[in-house]
Amino acid sequence: MGAYVLKKIFEAVAVCLAVSIIAFVLVQSTGDLAIAMGGLDASAEELERLRQVYGLDQGLVVQYLSWAGQALRGNLGMSYFSQEDVLTLIFDRLPVTVTLACSSLLLGLAISVPLGVLCATKPGSLLDRICLWMAVLGQAMPPYWVGLLLIVLFGVNLKVLPISGNQSWASFVMPAMTLAWFVMPVLLRLARAGMIDVLSSDYIRTARAKGLPRRTVLFKHALRNAILPIVSIATVQFGFMLGGSIVVESVFSLNGIGLLAWNGIQRSDYPVVQAVVLVVAMIFVILNMVSDLLNAALDPRLMSADT
Repeated sequence: MGAYVLKKIFEAVAVCLAVSIIAFVLVQSTGDLAIAMGGLDASAEELERLRQVYGLDQGLVVQYLSWAGQALRGNLGMSYFSQEDVLTLIFDRLPVTVTLACSSLLLGLAISVPLGVLCATKPGSLLDRICLWMAVLGQAMPPYWVGLLLIVLFGVNLKVLPISGNQSWASFVMPAMTLAWFVMPVLLRLARAGMIDVLSSDYIRTARAKGLPRRTVLFKHALRNAILPIVSIATVQFGFMLGGSIVVESVFSLNGIGLLAWNGIQRSDYPVVQAVVLVVAMIFVILNMVSDLLNAALDPRLMSADT
């Protein structure tokens, strides 16, 4: 187990390093950062001064090593727009995004897993076809469109939920529904496929032959073995939600890191954009590693298969 954990940690560090390089190169390739900070009306002297102050007159390798070294010390730079510490800005906004992602994932699991189990017990039935149709519809509709529809229905017509902001728990209802709609198709199909496969196993037929209650067979024996891929995908989907929250937070004006990144893109606040990409990517990599370790703990055979 120790060698498996070390291998996963090494892989996570390697991926984080690659992401940091990609994030740095992408920001640098957007154009002259000095012009973005000084504006199109800035003189040549002002632009040169900005390049010297922020180290933009040095080579890309030197700039990256300097930025990466500061990042390892917890310094991700200062915002061009507000002159605030970028890491402080991210930590101030992160609870909103994590709250949104957690509530969305829990809502998605609470709906998709029971539906997947029900569909697996009656494959080809009307309920099964409706759920599969809804899964296809959920994957086809982009989150921003779902969010706008919810705003029109619950915010404008019914006036039962706030349209924007994050002043109360009610402000997270529509955003959570939007992200849950995005994640439910994947979880529903996975739960359905896993349960159909498990329900055809010999030990399930044996449990039924012993006269065990249907609920015990489904949830204690079948779901326990079908839950492994759901745990893995749910962990990965949580990372996707953190990264994909930029659209939902922009639609509902939630003051999270997604909206922070969106404002940074609009204002050409490159340190903020670069830091958000790095932090979200690191969280995603860590979640992937945790998912692999949880799967290995649930099924030790995966450790030998991954060597």
